[in-house]
Amino acid sequence: MSLFKQGRYSGYLRPISYLIDLGIINGLGIFYFFKNSDPITFVVFMSLGWIILSIFSKFYEVYRFTREVNIVALIFRQMALFALVVFAFVGYNHDMAIYPTDVVKYVLTAFFFITTFKFAIYYLLQKYRVSFGGNYRRTVIIGANKKTMALEAFFNQNPEYGYIHMKTFNYKGKKEVGLDDCFEYILNENVDEIYCSISELSNSQISEVSDFADNNLKILKFLPDNKEIYSKKLKYEYYDYLPILSMRNIPLEDSINLVIKRTFDIVFSSFVIIFILSWLTPIIAIFIKLESKGPVFFKQSRNGFNYKEFDCYKFRSMTPNPEAHLFQATRNDQRVTRIGKFIRKTSIDELPQFFNVLFGDMSVVGPRPHMVSHTNIYAKSIDKFMVRHFVKPGITGLAQISGYRGEIETEKDIIGRVKYDIFYIENWSLLLDLKIIIRTFANAIRGDEKAY
Repeated sequence: MSLFKQGRYSGYLRPISYLIDLGIINGLGIFYFFKNSDPITFVVFMSLGWIILSIFSKFYEVYRFTREVNIVALIFRQMALFALVVFAFVGYNHDMAIYPTDVVKYVLTAFFFITTFKFAIYYLLQKYRVSFGGNYRRTVIIGANKKTMALEAFFNQNPEYGYIHMKTFNYKGKKEVGLDDCFEYILNENVDEIYCSISELSNSQISEVSDFADNNLKILKFLPDNKEIYSKKLKYEYYDYLPILSMRNIPLEDSINLVIKRTFDIVFSSFVIIFILSWLTPIIAIFIKLESKGPVFFKQSRNGFNYKEFDCYKFRSMTPNPEAHLFQATRNDQRVTRIGKFIRKTSIDELPQFFNVLFGDMSVVGPRPHMVSHTNIYAKSIDKFMVRHFVKPGITGLAQISGYRGEIETEKDIIGRVKYDIFYIENWSLLLDLKIIIRTFANAIRGDEKAY
């Protein structure tokens, strides 16, 4: 509950906004144009057109720090583009005898309701943050100068934006001083976002802050008070009139991308469960039971999104043993049964994880989750390992199709896995997911030398 109240993301607000706006444009369209005829073509065309326009015009990219004038600009731009789409539809379907005045009335009415709803949500969220202290984020600022003081004033004077500023750390003139006290404070006070002045810290300190944020799942943003930073390709945001830079852009922080990925996960996992697991599970269960006593399914605690633990399911491929939750299977592992060797080699043992996907603990594609005992070790020893937990873990991933599947034999293996996982997180697309799934299926048919 606290995660939803505080959270890094807008949760379900953006998907709900999409559904309500689609309801408005389609409902009014039926009322204006289709009282006595079939509206299916209109609804499909307008829905797809609206979604495509919204993505390219960034109509739903409204954040807690977005100003009203920017929202108005988004509305007018979306209205003009949508009007063109409606006129195109009417022109193509001229036999419907819809007049331009009717189209203008329809568009203006639709955007009256859409604008009312959009600002209602905007102001209700501000009221919620001020009156109830919900939907907030704890912040600290590292480095004290004119710009950071202006940012601190912005946080303190605008509670409606939902920021609770905890502390500003002053390192002016202390270029080689450690940041340990600052990091300890951030962890103890459950700080969500770190704002860092580039000009007030040395390069080594900036690197130290960046590593700390990655390894502890903290959002890190910079105040660009150093002109050299403008030459880099970074994500810009504005808090009032203060420019803020984000060093890591994660596509799955965008709610529409989350909806696309979650929809794909539900459809794909449902297909596998209905058409494959429904008949394959009894067959695998018989072979597992015939060879050794014990349950058909193996359940293991693993770390997922935001480091949250969940139960990961697999077909049992080993004889029951107390070390199953501590040690990975190795080559020629005596714990692996004969049927276990087959289902591990073909990745059939992983299929029950499609239930994890359906339940929302995992995704079809993402960084592979590790055993809790291993995660605790790697989090302390492998730089940026924790970045993997910014998204849901997956049944397969970019690292797995790139030669980093199965047993971690050396430190080089886990470093390589983290490198590919971070690349996936920062470059996610549905096309990349499909490519990984196809490669995974091909490897399962061909056989992977590290599948044992």
